[in-house]
Amino acid sequence: MDEGLWSRLSAETRAEVDRHVAAGRTVRAIVVMRERAGLPQPELRDCVDLLAQRFTALREHATAPGD
Repeated sequence: MDEGLWSRLSAETRAEVDRHVAAGRTVRAIVVMRERAGLPQPELRDCVDLLAQRFTALREHATAPGD
């Protein structure tokens, strides 16, 4: 995972991004990342890459045994 961008987001913002990703609101998730990451504002490509990584992580978590 791109820890650079993810680590720039607060825990609250990370949770919000994950909620948007889980609900399929990808554009909103990207907007939140870009608005809250601080300066310099992340590139759109970085946000899209992180979005894909979060989707995968959330999907893996949802299908993990014992959850």
